[in-house]
Amino acid sequence: MESTAAEARTFQSRFKNLDFNNSYNLFLSARAGINTKVFYDFAEAVKMPEKKLASLINISARTVSNYKEKRKALEPSHSEHLLKLIALYDKGQTIFGSIDELNYWLEKPFWNSKEKPMDWLNTSGGVDLVIEEIDRLAEGYPV
Repeated sequence: MESTAAEARTFQSRFKNLDFNNSYNLFLSARAGINTKVFYDFAEAVKMPEKKLASLINISARTVSNYKEKRKALEPSHSEHLLKLIALYDKGQTIFGSIDELNYWLEKPFWNSKEKPMDWLNTSGGVDLVIEEIDRLAEGYPV
């Protein structure tokens, strides 16, 4: 139990400078572009291969690497998508207790479907829908 609390503090401390829970601030941050370091930090924090994360935000891992080398920020659409994923994982870690439990849930099909929540994360709107599902779970509704 103590390790999950430490994990939560570590996750939150990594991204404390990002205000991803306020839509207007998320928009401003995304429009300005997110540093590629956030991409790599997030991939590590959620135990996701960089190629998979890049695919989720609809960019190639090589492009992210090139941006890193050139010290170029991610494009606004990729930045917004990444910020929304960070918000989802922040909320999910709180609700599920750990990143591992959240990742497990993301890979389980919905009760009445063959689709998994992870399948929805490749669009910004899909991330919003998964966040809504997590909110329903937190309120005690079956998903």
